[in-house]
Amino acid sequence: MWIRTTRDALDACQSGLCLPKFTQLFSNLLGTVYRCGNLNFTPDGNSVISPVGNRVTVFDLKNNKSETLPLATKYNIKCVGLSPDGCFAIIIDEEGAALLVSLVCKSVLHHFHFSGSVHSVSFSPDGRRFVVAKDNLAQMYYAPGKKREFNAFVLDKTYFGPYDETTFIDWTDDSKCFVIGSKDMTTWVFGAERWDNLIYYSLGGHRDAIVACFFETGSLDLYTLSQDGALCVWQCDTKLDGLKLKAPKGWRADVLQKDKEEEEEKEEKEDDHIEKEDNIIRGKIVPDDEKKKDKVRYSHVAKYFFNKEGDFNNLTSAAYHKKIHLLVTGFASGIFHLHELPEFNLIHSLSISDQRIASISINSTGDWIAFGCSGLGQLLVWEWQSESYILKQQGHFNSMVSLAYSPDGQYIVTGGIDGKVKVWNTLSGFCFVTFTEHTSGVTAVTFTSTGYVIVSASLDGTVRAFDLHRYRNFRTFTSPRPTQFSCVAVDSSGEIVTAGSQDSFEIFIWSMQTGRLLDVLSGHEGPISSLCFNPMKSILASASWDKTVRLWDMFDSWRTKETLNLTSDALAVTFRPDGVELAVATLNSQISFWDHENAVQTGSIECRHDLKVGRKELDKITAKHAAKGKSFTTLCYSADGQCILAGGMSKFVCIYHIKEQILMKKFEISCNYSLDAMEEFLDRRRITEFGNLALIDQDAGDEEGIALALPGVRKGDMSSRRFKPEIRVTSLHFSPTGRCWAATTTEGLLIYSLDSGLIFDPFELDISITPSSVRTTLRQKEFTKAIMMAFRLNEKKLIQEVLESVPSHEIEVVSSSLPELYVEKVLEFLASAFEMSHHLEFYLIWTQRLLMLHGPKLKLRAGKLLALIQFLQKSIQRHFDDVSKLCDWNYYNIKYALGVSQQRGVKRPSEPLGSNEDSDSESASLQLMNEEKEV
Repeated sequence: MWIRTTRDALDACQSGLCLPKFTQLFSNLLGTVYRCGNLNFTPDGNSVISPVGNRVTVFDLKNNKSETLPLATKYNIKCVGLSPDGCFAIIIDEEGAALLVSLVCKSVLHHFHFSGSVHSVSFSPDGRRFVVAKDNLAQMYYAPGKKREFNAFVLDKTYFGPYDETTFIDWTDDSKCFVIGSKDMTTWVFGAERWDNLIYYSLGGHRDAIVACFFETGSLDLYTLSQDGALCVWQCDTKLDGLKLKAPKGWRADVLQKDKEEEEEKEEKEDDHIEKEDNIIRGKIVPDDEKKKDKVRYSHVAKYFFNKEGDFNNLTSAAYHKKIHLLVTGFASGIFHLHELPEFNLIHSLSISDQRIASISINSTGDWIAFGCSGLGQLLVWEWQSESYILKQQGHFNSMVSLAYSPDGQYIVTGGIDGKVKVWNTLSGFCFVTFTEHTSGVTAVTFTSTGYVIVSASLDGTVRAFDLHRYRNFRTFTSPRPTQFSCVAVDSSGEIVTAGSQDSFEIFIWSMQTGRLLDVLSGHEGPISSLCFNPMKSILASASWDKTVRLWDMFDSWRTKETLNLTSDALAVTFRPDGVELAVATLNSQISFWDHENAVQTGSIECRHDLKVGRKELDKITAKHAAKGKSFTTLCYSADGQCILAGGMSKFVCIYHIKEQILMKKFEISCNYSLDAMEEFLDRRRITEFGNLALIDQDAGDEEGIALALPGVRKGDMSSRRFKPEIRVTSLHFSPTGRCWAATTTEGLLIYSLDSGLIFDPFELDISITPSSVRTTLRQKEFTKAIMMAFRLNEKKLIQEVLESVPSHEIEVVSSSLPELYVEKVLEFLASAFEMSHHLEFYLIWTQRLLMLHGPKLKLRAGKLLALIQFLQKSIQRHFDDVSKLCDWNYYNIKYALGVSQQRGVKRPSEPLGSNEDSDSESASLQLMNEEKEV
């Protein structure tokens, strides 16, 4: 009987069974760089804050890194407001729920709900207030401070005026006034305080909705831009210093009658009543003539048009840098313009895509411009002066289908329905190469054992091999008859490439060196769903919908070695890292484990109740009945082979312990209710007497929504249907280092890393082992004993202190006296310390001595220590790449400086023209200049 309950698991632990700990937490989001919402630059101008679905990613352009904040909203993020000092951010989703986030500690400080969809949010330049635009009004709140507050959001004033939805907010430099743009083609100027000579009225002059409006630097002059590509210039007759503050009502009476306490109390009550009324400010489209006297006036100075005559290109976004007077506008056709204001001089025009530009942002210095295209999921940072890209990232146009880790864990390759193969750097989080040779969806990707060759299978009938040295497609494998490949596998030597067909039910085998087709394996009676090579032997396992798993011996004329009969269709198959065990996921929601040498089933896990399938909005049946047809579609063993990771048509990823056959942990990969199949029960508020409101496409004419085209349609999708993407996990893979795992999901490529800093995990702890006793032993220069005591306490900072206290000349003696059990722990600590520590040479000496002295013993247990060694290799390789680049750069700089000094430091004697010496010196200088150019 399988152990399924928590009580049984506790009993198993108490009986001496050691279950591994899984403390992986969300680490990063790759594969998606921008979805919708507005982009923001940090105050220093070195980082871009981009909303990605219901998460926020920070792209550090200076250090070439990306980091996704460990927080999420319930729906897709619609707007992000950044404080002037860059410490706080207000993140608001589609339903109006807001998070106050500290960008310093990367945590949520406060939750708030604005009771409606918010279109824009903006902090004042002094950071004391922020304005939120929702529906047809604007609300001004006091900005949260850096001290703890019971209510971080306090409403100050509410501004009425526009008749339609508000679209944009901008502040004056001194935070005295702000401007609001609206879809009713009007622009409204409001005051943060009650100014005596400023009446709130609207500015017209446009024939379409207002997209953006900006104040000029140090004045009340305005620029307004509408969707039809028109720019209006407004000049104000009053300077910012000319605004007069209106005296508060009732204060004069208080000053004149201070001696009368009773009247003061009455006045205070009246003031409270008046203040409540004054919190609501209503503007007028046409103010009274009497109120216009001695008031701020605006005059229409000029009007410019972006579109030429007969050209209908909608303006979708804009940004303005006040210091250098640079206006950047983006259009629905993917074109953007750079203009200098107020003369409206065109500086540059460029097309970045064929999709609408949804958001534009300019950094503080005005050098870099960020563009976001929601249709393609594209994020670009462009330096307009040098006309070069600082950042150019784009995720898969459609969902990702498969992924694979490189053998050292540094890279991840993904394949998508869009036919692209992308390679991501796990350290920086950026995609550094994209292969577009496939003409149809990619179904499977994998690395060879060397880590420099990627093999991908596609529905276009080809299997392609890509070289990561030259970034090219150097092999293309095809079948005699056109067929669609559903899976691919490469043996441990990298010489044999196999792919399974989903229409001819055959397995094709090619040679990597020659590219020739070696054989075609037939025998399956259904589509091939998965292929996997044994890591230790040349045995290929193939899973099919014909309810069998066949084992093929590559050395014995590709004969069928065994046939494993299953109870249902096989969806995924994988070998344990040591090659002893085989796991198969079937359609009846079971994971079965096999001893493939004896063709005996060793166990199975029933997973139907762990899937927790949600109900789609358009489903006619409940989630409980829908779960009967769902199952896990992807499997992956952990690096040590003790656990297995499973995912499928659900928002959960489950980790099972194989030996005890219990569910150890369930990861919820998303809480984004903008995706379908997230809830188990439908929302009754959306059910009407005419049916579900989800059947009505309410946002069909709204261009701000995300339109997902039909698969295979590139341009001109006449259907333009809209639907909510369904949450699912398409592929899983454990890192070879064993410290993290990745999953391709509807939201992107999610990476979960091991968080060892939050766990106190002692090892053979004794009551006499304390930090003070460890330091006492260290002062007595008993280094070996101190290291063993520190590892028994297992505190990272204490271990680092002990190891760094060992003199470099005694490392070899201490390493030779360490027991074998502690050698593994020291190597694991060194692998993690390489990522953060600056003592590179010191830790390299430790690593060299341990491997040289204990190498033969460690080699006997290579299977168990494989993940540890790969983690160590990954850390050292990263430092090697960085240091080698730095050394090459310094070498060339020194060589260049030496050449220049030799050329300029020598005084040449004056010689008559045309002499041989002059010709020799000229040839020498030309040779030196050529060398400089080569450098």
